[in-house]
Amino acid sequence: MVERSWFQVVWNSERVRAHWPGKSHGMHTEFDATGADPDEAFTAWRTACARALVAAATSLDETTHWRDEIFSLRYVLTHMIEEYARHNGHADPLRERLDGRTGE
Repeated sequence: MVERSWFQVVWNSERVRAHWPGKSHGMHTEFDATGADPDEAFTAWRTACARALVAAATSLDETTHWRDEIFSLRYVLTHMIEEYARHNGHADPLRERLDGRTGE
């Protein structure tokens, strides 16, 4: 989950395990939709988004170091907006195929 990665791992330098473990050690996590529980997914998302990043910051220009890069809080939040916009855009063609409606 990208929110967990950016908010906890990158911004707060926390060592956390992936919410949904990968199939083998060292592999990236893959979400298996077979038998998936939407309530569990939304709970995990809400929990990650509830992090008090902005409330705890004195400025959106605060930075953190992760690996060899420096990220500002402004960058992290803007990146999340871009992620949501991109993936919502991916869903549009699927919805259009299902119900025939097009967005505005």
